[in-house]
Amino acid sequence: MLFEELSGPRLVGIARLAEQSELLEAKQRVDYREMEARSFITKCASPNRHNLWTVNPYRGCEFGCRYCYARYTHEFMELRDPKLFETRIFAKRFRVSQFLADLAKVPAEHAIWIGTATDPYQPAERRYSITRRMLTAAARTGGHKIGITTKSDLVTRDIDVLREVSRANVVHVNMTITTLDEELARLLEPMAPRPSLRLRAIEQLTAAGVRCTALAHPIMPFINDSDEAVESVCAAAARAGVVSFSAAALFLKPCSRQVFLPFIDKFFPHLSGRYQELYKRRAYLEGDYPERIHALVARLTGKYGLVRRGVADLPDEWPVSPQMDLFPA
Repeated sequence: MLFEELSGPRLVGIARLAEQSELLEAKQRVDYREMEARSFITKCASPNRHNLWTVNPYRGCEFGCRYCYARYTHEFMELRDPKLFETRIFAKRFRVSQFLADLAKVPAEHAIWIGTATDPYQPAERRYSITRRMLTAAARTGGHKIGITTKSDLVTRDIDVLREVSRANVVHVNMTITTLDEELARLLEPMAPRPSLRLRAIEQLTAAGVRCTALAHPIMPFINDSDEAVESVCAAAARAGVVSFSAAALFLKPCSRQVFLPFIDKFFPHLSGRYQELYKRRAYLEGDYPERIHALVARLTGKYGLVRRGVADLPDEWPVSPQMDLFPA
């Protein structure tokens, strides 16, 4: 009993798996660890998205986006410092047989999204290629709707596999582009590829026959929310060949507030009071602001000949609402 009291609470579930994970590599800024996966494909917990399944090859994301709302997923592993989300990266130990068994459980009419909590093409993917191995396995199946959400041009490495997957499945890529201002992008998304590389990736993907959507997520009040700024992203993405465009206002879970609000204090101190006021009562904005973004996207997609949401034969875009929980433990 005394030993248990001194050693702290006994970890269970995903926290236990994290504690037992094997160190793969320690860099100056980040540790990579390998952990067992209870499953690779998880049904979305939201009742509004009963037809959505999620895949995250990694836990944590090295891109370190200041606004990231998925940081709380590390809390399931009792890693409560929000910075650990970007410095302790867990690569799931991949087993083809288990992945294919998970895939077989997904009804054909449902959508499977890769990268709902962590970017599947973050730097760890260059080392461990788990996303590529998942796609290679998926190419052996048919009849699925498979989407990828990323902000990395590394996705173009897998054009050959994506072509194979698309022979018998629907494949779609969401590319997040919050701004074309590369200095601003470096502040907001310090370790992510610059916007010009993401646009070039869209060009390469669409030239290869892979359909793409540009996500201007999130729209941050007084930072990247002018009509001109949003239209510049939409216009550039349209030129690159996307079929659809989406934008949504920033929302701040408690874990992301711990990172984003100090970031605002440091780099946009003149906005500190406004953000405290906007987000003091809730994690997401309501009323005129999101309605304005909705109307702007409707106007821009009409102007540039894009669809605002996926058409019937494409996986639905996400997140539909900041209240959704796409990231079950």
